[in-house]
Amino acid sequence: MQVAAIIPVKTFSNAKSRLGFSQEKTEQLCKIMLEQVLESISHSKTIAKSILVSKDENAFEIGKKFNTIQIFEDNESGVNHAVSLADRYLVENGFDTSVVFPQDIPLMQPQDITNLIKFQTMKTSLLVVPSRKFDGTNALVRTPVDVIETHYDEDSYKIHLTTGKSRKISTSFVLISRIMWDVDNRSDLEFIMSNIEKPVLREQIQDILNG
Repeated sequence: MQVAAIIPVKTFSNAKSRLGFSQEKTEQLCKIMLEQVLESISHSKTIAKSILVSKDENAFEIGKKFNTIQIFEDNESGVNHAVSLADRYLVENGFDTSVVFPQDIPLMQPQDITNLIKFQTMKTSLLVVPSRKFDGTNALVRTPVDVIETHYDEDSYKIHLTTGKSRKISTSFVLISRIMWDVDNRSDLEFIMSNIEKPVLREQIQDILNG
């Protein structure tokens, strides 16, 4: 089974406005989070390839370290459009399964990805991991890779679940804490800081906060 990860990346300077940081701090934090996500994916034994969809050259520079396939999204039309571009590539190249991850779940570990894929037991299936606040989708596993279209920014985890079930697809709701922990605002960042297991990552984020 060929499994690929899809990581849509919004231009760093336009991301995470709810944090209220300067553009420089926001870009630094986005770079660190993306690098952590790609590192975990690259060390996962279940992911064969990562697809990075963005228009941010800094994101692509980070992606090069992890041998990602890079798809340039010129008009940055949103997550759903970015995922559809990756879907097209994966279908054309014979991948069986796709896993969509956001760029802002820095505490995810390789074993979390392995545990997630273990829930996939059917040739046609859908797995949905919600965000910590149950207001989004932090991982979406689709077999085949385009078994449903994505519905991000629309109360997505509920729509992904109901869409899968309405189409008689084997659909499961999966709770994996470190995948659920994303960063959208200051309270999320405080929560992340209180749960970091990597000392180097803690220091990197603390340096940004203190800078």
